[in-house]
Amino acid sequence: MKRTRTSKSWMSEHVSDVFVKQAHKDGYRSRAAYKLIEINEKYNLFHENMTVVDLGSAPGSWSQVAVKKIGLKGKVIALDLLEMHPIKNVEFIQGDFRENKVLIEIENKLNNSEVGLVISDMAPNISGIKVVDQSAAIYLNELALDFSCNWLKPNGHLLVKSFIGADFDSFVDSVKPFFKKVIRIKPSSSRDRSSEIFVLGYEKLNT
Repeated sequence: MKRTRTSKSWMSEHVSDVFVKQAHKDGYRSRAAYKLIEINEKYNLFHENMTVVDLGSAPGSWSQVAVKKIGLKGKVIALDLLEMHPIKNVEFIQGDFRENKVLIEIENKLNNSEVGLVISDMAPNISGIKVVDQSAAIYLNELALDFSCNWLKPNGHLLVKSFIGADFDSFVDSVKPFFKKVIRIKPSSSRDRSSEIFVLGYEKLNT
């Protein structure tokens, strides 16, 4: 298939991207690592020996960051619909988070561990129909929130990738009753043209 001008432009930008170059240098699987690193530097989400659940983990850069931050006695459980090459000290599940059997598999791996942090980089397969894609993205956000309400320990955190559009403000409002603060974040490593934005539920309330 002949490349379009758009795909050529994207490739050119990708190759020259400072965060792509830094990811290669630092050994991260994607530039997305720096979004999590930047957010953590400001809000101190990780601590040693904690349990982290990484939703939408492939190719694995967020899990790479997590295992470095929590140490050998911590636990990272990662999930993605796509295959993810193994990462030392990360327990990976391949499956669809929308399916109940996958949720049960995560819960079995947790084995009643207290979860300190849920991070979600989940995004739907893009159809090109904005209203459909936005609705699908918000649904994944809601699933991550529901999981966090059930499994996060008091003062634990939820960080989810979302997208500005219909129902985004409603989703943010739905997070507020469960956390001390809800913060919208656009990391410097997030491309300007992207509508992605991160929602941080900071310090879960003991409800």
